[in-house]
Formats: sequence, structure tokens, C-alpha cells
Amino acid sequence: MSTTHQIPDLGAATLSDSTVENALELQIVHALRVQGFVEAGTVVEATGLAVDEVVAVLYGLADLGFLRHREGRISGWALTSEGRAYGESLLASELESAGCRKGVEEAYRRFLAVNASFLGLCTDWQLRPDPDDPDGQTVVNDHADNEWDNAVIERLVEVDGIVGPICDDLTELLTRFHGYRHRFTAALERVRAGEADWFARPIIDSYHTIWFQLHENLLATLGIDRASEHDS
Repeated sequence: MSTTHQIPDLGAATLSDSTVENALELQIVHALRVQGFVEAGTVVEATGLAVDEVVAVLYGLADLGFLRHREGRISGWALTSEGRAYGESLLASELESAGCRKGVEEAYRRFLAVNASFLGLCTDWQLRPDPDDPDGQTVVNDHADNEWDNAVIERLVEVDGIVGPICDDLTELLTRFHGYRHRFTAALERVRAGEADWFARPIIDSYHTIWFQLHENLLATLGIDRASEHDS
């Protein structure tokens, strides 16, 4: 049996009428939006909140129909469609209260301007020209060609020099963007130290993982659907 849940106005009662409770909900719902299907521990790590706070809000939001928890070999929490809409309403209220929509939109435009270049870098990190093919066909990059890898890394350093200030500017606007600059720097240092997985491997906090999450954060904050963000 399905239950219809009404998405509450921001001024209406949810778990609590308090500003503090809304702030907790925003952090937790938004963490799930950016992180996807994860366990409570990942939400704690992403938000910096206490475990008991996170668990209480997770179950409270689940009671409202905004989250679901799956048990089994792979268990975790995820937003429902109602929860996604509720999170977007919280984000819209935050933007309005902070009066920083224009600043976030400008940062998003700067991010998009370098997004295609970064995705191209990820392709070049995973594939490289076949030295035995005169037609220039590509092969899976086994990272045996140091010259190729070093050139890709140097291009990543250039991209990092662009996205880093974007992260700083976003943090000045909304403190929940804090941490991206440090995470990018940490991933880049590991790549430069020869740990190839930290460029684009999923699951771990690779440069690509962080990039994807920042992109999703910007889209959610501005209420933009990823599938239609390039539509005119």
C-alpha cells in the first residue's frame, strides 16, 4: 500500500518548528542527495554531526516518508522522491535567507566552463593511444607510459587551479561547501604521488568522486536537473 506524503512548507512543522532542527534536516537530506545510497556513518562523516543526532533525524524523516532504509547485503539510507523535493525546498529557503543565489550561479557557471575539460582528462587517464597502432586507436591505460600520465596530471593541476578558487568562493557564500578544496588537494597529492586510483576511481574519495559530488551539490542548490542543465 502506498502512502501519499505532502511536502510541507518550510514554515510548517516537520520534525520540529525550530531553526536548528531545519538546519539539521537540511544537512542530512542534502548529504544523502550528494552521496546517494549510504549508511548512517557516511552521513555522519559528511556532515560532521553527532551520531545520535544523525540517527534520530534519519528515522524521523523516514517516518515522514522522505527517506527509506534498505537492509541486506548492501544496506543504507536513500531519499524518496518526496524527500528529494523536501530537500530542494530547504535549499531554496537557505538560498533566499542567505541572499547569495547570484553568487552561487556565478560559481556554477565557472564550474561548468571547466567541467568538459575535466571529464576529458578522466577519459585520457583511463585510455591512451596505442603505440603500435598508426591510426591512433586507444587502449586501456595501464599507466606504464609515464610521459603520458605526467602530461595528464599536469593538466589536472591546471584544472585544480581553477576549481580551487571556485570552492573557496562557494564556502564564503555557504559554509556547507567547506571541505571541497581540501578534499581536491588531498586527492591530487595522492595522484601526484603515484596512486593512480585517486584520479577517477569510484567509491573512494578520488578527484572524480569529489568533482561529481560538487557538481551535484551545485545542481541541487540551484534547483537544476542534471539531465536538462544544458538545455537552452
